[in-house]
Amino acid sequence: MKLKNILLSALAASVLASCSDKMDYKEFKYDDAEYMKVKFERAGGFITTMYAKLDYDFGNNYSGAMLSSATDESVYSQSGNAIESFYNGAWSATNANGSLWTTCYEGISYANMFLDEFNNLTFDDYKLDISYLEEMHQYNNFQYEARFLRAYFYFLLVRQYGGVPLKTSDMDADEANNLPRATADEIFKFIDDECVAIKDTIIKDYADLGKMALSITETGRANNLAVLALRARAALYHASPLFNPNNDQSLWKAAAQANLDLINAAKARQFTLSSDYAGLFQGQTNWKDAKALKEIIFARRVLSASNSFEKYNFPVGMSGAGAGGQGGNCPTQNLVETYEEGDLRLAATVAKNGDMWPNANTQPLETYVGGANGLPNVNATPTGYYLKKYVDGTTQIAGNGENSFYHVWVTFRLAEFYLNYAECLLNLSDKSGFTMTAAQAINTVRKRAGLTDLSDAEATLEACKNERFVELAFEGHRFFDVRRWKEGQKYFQNIYGVEISKTGENTFSEPSKKQVQSRLWDESKMNLFPIPQSEILKAGNLTQNPGW
Repeated sequence: MKLKNILLSALAASVLASCSDKMDYKEFKYDDAEYMKVKFERAGGFITTMYAKLDYDFGNNYSGAMLSSATDESVYSQSGNAIESFYNGAWSATNANGSLWTTCYEGISYANMFLDEFNNLTFDDYKLDISYLEEMHQYNNFQYEARFLRAYFYFLLVRQYGGVPLKTSDMDADEANNLPRATADEIFKFIDDECVAIKDTIIKDYADLGKMALSITETGRANNLAVLALRARAALYHASPLFNPNNDQSLWKAAAQANLDLINAAKARQFTLSSDYAGLFQGQTNWKDAKALKEIIFARRVLSASNSFEKYNFPVGMSGAGAGGQGGNCPTQNLVETYEEGDLRLAATVAKNGDMWPNANTQPLETYVGGANGLPNVNATPTGYYLKKYVDGTTQIAGNGENSFYHVWVTFRLAEFYLNYAECLLNLSDKSGFTMTAAQAINTVRKRAGLTDLSDAEATLEACKNERFVELAFEGHRFFDVRRWKEGQKYFQNIYGVEISKTGENTFSEPSKKQVQSRLWDESKMNLFPIPQSEILKAGNLTQNPGW
């Protein structure tokens, strides 16, 4: 649709965007094209509005539930939440679960409008300003940011829906609604072509702005590594069984190379895995911590300080500054038993009986039956565990000391791409030309977790999948990983927790594994979302996904 006569606010101030607090454009009203063409900051605000469409998952989409609670990662403790429609039979074209279709096409429309109407401006009235050259340097990069964002939105769409209408120019509603669905192959090719086209021209870092330099550690704006990361992740998805049913080996080879290209480019910029796994996900610090910034390639900062995520996920039954915890997204035994003994990531991700968590809780967690934080308390953990990853344990959610903090969603980080590369290589029959083995890639990630190396024989595809499960837990990957593998029936049907009993004053029974949910999975349709019926009705050439 044409985005005319609407309010375009610089949402960075209240919603998104830059992890260095530098994307701080003022609000403005867009009345017509000429208004946009007068000032540099108005074009900047337009780009910022696109960034505000980027995805994150702090319980904002399903009233506290994360997508993890539609997978074998977690169970949302409050029954009746909308997340249950993914597995209880209520999912349908009229209950399509989410607004991503609308959000992404809004972002795409902004990008198309910018590229068609507001690119190649010169802002002649400001040529004598002292900061003109620096402003123009950043402005000239906006076109590449817009193309990256458009390609990223198409990745979100193809990952979720398969082939979708491909709109690459500004058009009115009638034109847009009459576009047919492009194939998934065509969407993936568009993403790859765009990334190749801009990877060498987009800014490498935002210190390269003269007097307007943002920060060499800027992670909230796309740079060349973000472009390479998008290309690499999209290539992995394109090669996966869901989108590559004939196991075309050329797709696996291209994906392996794309992920290796990202790894090599990152290493050339001195990127490495952080020694502090937990710190990668702490929004108070990860946007400025030197260790985290050597691993985080691109992140989406929610600039409005909040404690909603902590309220959703703090344990029930706490008192004082922790009162009001709602239980939230409780890790499953399916996840916990995938960790090997001594894996340092477990304690950074999962809170268990006896742990001191969070800071406001002055007593060890009691997740045993009858304990302060366990069943049968309302909304207590059904699995025996509470979530720690991404949750800020220093938050106080009640009382005079109640506080709030920023949260940062990590979109791309280096560890993912070692695992992506390993998966590609393990699916590739001819590995000639690739000097790093799958085992070496997996072991790079395992080393930080304090685990022993896998041999080449031990570095199987199943081992790689297990490594993804624990390394990338609660980062939004599992929901789509299992779908692109077409293994929902294997992983998503039977969900387990543990039950613990108190046997003495300070003694407890061994955790007893129990099934807490049996979920519906329909392999014939659930790997892709239904296109919202409202979109089908208004679009003449838009067809529905099979089974929906």
